[in-house]
Amino acid sequence: MAMNLRKGFRFAPYEAPEMTPFEKLFDIFQELITHTSGDVEEALDWLRELDKEYELTDEKYTIDDFIEDLKAKGFIREEFEESGEASEGDEGEKDDGGGTLSITAKMERIIRQRALDQIFGKLKRSGSGNHKTGKSGQGDEHTGDLREYRYGDGLEHISMTESLKNAQVNHGIGNFSLSEEDLVVEDTQYKAQMSTVLMIDISHSMILYGEDRITPAKKVAMALAELITTRYPKDTLDILVFGNDAWPIPIKDLPYLKVGPYHTNTVAGLQLAMDMLRRKRNTNKQIFMITDGKPSCLRLPDGNYYKNSVGLDDYIVEKCYNMARQARKLHIPITTFMIAQDPYLMQFIRHFTEANKGKAFFTGLKGLGEMIFEDYEANRKKRLKG
Repeated sequence: MAMNLRKGFRFAPYEAPEMTPFEKLFDIFQELITHTSGDVEEALDWLRELDKEYELTDEKYTIDDFIEDLKAKGFIREEFEESGEASEGDEGEKDDGGGTLSITAKMERIIRQRALDQIFGKLKRSGSGNHKTGKSGQGDEHTGDLREYRYGDGLEHISMTESLKNAQVNHGIGNFSLSEEDLVVEDTQYKAQMSTVLMIDISHSMILYGEDRITPAKKVAMALAELITTRYPKDTLDILVFGNDAWPIPIKDLPYLKVGPYHTNTVAGLQLAMDMLRRKRNTNKQIFMITDGKPSCLRLPDGNYYKNSVGLDDYIVEKCYNMARQARKLHIPITTFMIAQDPYLMQFIRHFTEANKGKAFFTGLKGLGEMIFEDYEANRKKRLKG
């Protein structure tokens, strides 16, 4: 397979004396497989080139040994066209014509976990969480505060230690009895859910001018997915991509996400995001949008596309503002992460944000993950207090 080493990537020598040869290569392989959108053959081609330059392997452990270990450990599988079946780690069983290597579900999870560690690993983490509404009562998360028993309080919320102590004080040890007046309840807070839709721009501008913007955006999506599913299991995250049109993608497909020869139909993305959120039962909803380009496309009622890549088209822009106002009426804030610095695009985002009463961050790619994480946490606290 022809190898395409894209501009903008530099790999420095990496020394990790405490890592095994497999672990050292596996760490690099995970990064490469993200850049190649899940293309195992291309990632291995890159790895071989890096091996030539930095001597990552020796005669005791080669790239071929590494590939066999990837199969044996269930990270990649070899698919054969003749039978349509995949063999995972079957030693010595190779078709004469060769098979196509692909990553497994296990590897997809590893990539999401890696993205989470890379982007959010340096941030302080609290315990496994759910959102607090700030309102005490008959919820399901203990606050540590105590109060007297009230009719209707669940028995599971009664603090037996404090209640028995009250009974001893009120009635004495010699004539011990426990009455309703002795009961003490540990106050609780309601846990609430947050439904988030993450919109990712996959228009062609996301890889223009030799700058790869889609890989950092993809890492953020994977990290956010892993964060929510592991730390906030009651929350929901839906992911959609938008180019000429918009469509949802499952979390498991994130590693394979690629940019297409598309314009930017921001309106279609917002319409789909709001449709997704309308179906959610909980009341706390938000949209995150990662984009680097101006809206340049609309689908017309007759099914044709209206496109204009020159400047900001007033017709398209006004449709975007209308969508922002609709979301505001539905109490759905939109947080836009603009990964471009063009003044006229920044002005458009400011007007868009004003129409929605949401937020906008004008950022490069380096801090994108932490900014989204911090805003996710802030939005949860802010929205769930009301």
